[in-house]
Order: sequence, then structure tokens, then C-alpha cells
Amino acid sequence: MTWNTFYTGTGEPRPHTWLPPAPPWRTFPHRPAGDVFQPPDGLTDAVNAALCLRRPLLITGPPGSGKSTVIEQVALELGLGAVLRWQITSRSTLADALYRYDALGRIHAHRLARDRADAPGSPDDIASFLQLGPLGTALLPARRPRALLVDEIDKADLDLPGDLLDVLERGEYTVVELLRENRRAAEVRTWEPEVVHGVENGRVRCTEFPFIVMTSNGDQELSPAFLRRCVRYTMPPPTVSLMREVVRSHLGLEVHEGSPEAELVREFVERVAAGETVAVDQLLSTIHLLNGTAVTDAAERERVKRLLLKDLSRA
Repeated sequence: MTWNTFYTGTGEPRPHTWLPPAPPWRTFPHRPAGDVFQPPDGLTDAVNAALCLRRPLLITGPPGSGKSTVIEQVALELGLGAVLRWQITSRSTLADALYRYDALGRIHAHRLARDRADAPGSPDDIASFLQLGPLGTALLPARRPRALLVDEIDKADLDLPGDLLDVLERGEYTVVELLRENRRAAEVRTWEPEVVHGVENGRVRCTEFPFIVMTSNGDQELSPAFLRRCVRYTMPPPTVSLMREVVRSHLGLEVHEGSPEAELVREFVERVAAGETVAVDQLLSTIHLLNGTAVTDAAERERVKRLLLKDLSRA
């Protein structure tokens, strides 16, 4: 058990009080999530279909159901490298996901060059002011596909999914600024800033279509044209057996029938089935705090459980 009253609220200094080790998912640098992820029924089939068809995989489910974790496991198993991530907001644009051109930075560099003969960098080298975004990096030619997570596509502006279709169908895009300046070859920074990649004639064409996972909470309807170009999977409601396996994988804890942990798992599954929005990491956090030496004060145990297992759809 890691629950204790380390902080008492008295203001009395306790400098020699040490906190317990952090939960496995809150240690830094982060432990790869792919080695503990437990795919629900049908998800492996959906992944393999997306891989073979070179189509994006669209996973729909409530927050905290593990939608964004499967790509970590696929990238780990297939050696696809570090996962590229595109976090969608209402302000996200396709242009930013492909590449960014720092026009203001170039103007500033021109002014420095004019005022100082020893100013660093050359404002004439436009490639110095370009950086490929996560999607733009994923579409670079490579011998093996890259893994790209497009997280919460349903939060996007209504036009973004449609704009995305054309790029995903063609597997290529144009860096307009390089074409405008007639740059036949340029070394451009990628989404991984320490990596540069050559771009010829201002055009990027993929040779291996990336493995793309898009997640959705189901908050926005996506068009049939968009949906038919994806392999779709909906996260099923959690089961007691699956949640016990998740607890074992993340915490190294066997959940035995009749134990306090088994009761927490059962209650979690029942609440989800009743329509409440509670996430798997809330269950893991609760078990992590309350596991081990029993909390003798039942009221205290209940307070901790209520604190950590609040319905996410309510304030």
C-alpha cells in the first residue's frame, strides 16, 4: 500500500518524510506502454487489416479506454521506431501537420544580416526556416513505415478530416516555399529536430505508407467518405477478466476472488456498463494506493476510492 498521510495540513515541517516509489506509469522517463498493453477482442484483427491494406485505423471509445496505446505496442513489435504524435485541437490544420515555415524568423534573420555582417545563419537558405510536422515526417520515403498517432480526430474543425483525405490517398505533398524559390534539393528538419531529410524539387512522396492510428471519443460524426477509407474499431466495454489482466500487467498484482482489489475491479466494470465515464488509469491508481496492508479505517478507504474514481463526465 502506498497510501499514507504524508501531508498533514498542520504546517509543521517534516523534512525527513520520504514519498513511496511512483506508480510504473508515472516514472520518468516514461516506461514504454506497449509492453504492458492488453488488446481487447478484435483489436489485433483490426490492426492487421490496417497494416495489410495500408489504411488508417480509426479507434473509437471513451476517454481512458486505451485507444492511443495500441500504436506503441505495434511500433515496438514491428520495429517502426518512435511513434510520431499529432494531438488534434479545434485549431489544428493540415498545413501545420505537414510542415511549418517560419516566415517571421526569416524576416528577422534578414534584418540581422543587414545590420550585422557576422550574424549567424543565412536568411537566403529557406530550408533553415522549415520544419516538417508529424504527418509530413511520417510521409517521408523510408524502407519501413513510420507509426503516426492522430489523437482525438473528432476534436478537429469540420473541414480537417476532409482535407486529410487527399493527402492520405496520394501519399504525398508539396512544400510550396521550396518550389517558389526553385530549390531542387534541400535538407529540412523533421518533427524529430535532430534529424534532417532531403527534399527534392519541393515534393515529398512516401514509399511505405505509414501505420496511422486515429482515435475518437465519438464526439463528432465523421463523413462516410472519411470512414470508408479507414479500418474502424470500437473499444468494447471492459470485462472483469480483462481488467484483472490489465492490473496484473501494470502492477504485477494477481487479483484473487474475494479480495478488495477484485471488488474494485467488479465495481469499475459495473459502473462503465451503467454508462458512467471512468478510465482504466483511475482504477489502476486506486488499486495502487490501496493495495497491500489493509486500510483499517473503512471510511478512509471509501474517501480515497471516491476521490480517485470520480465520473469524468461530471465536474
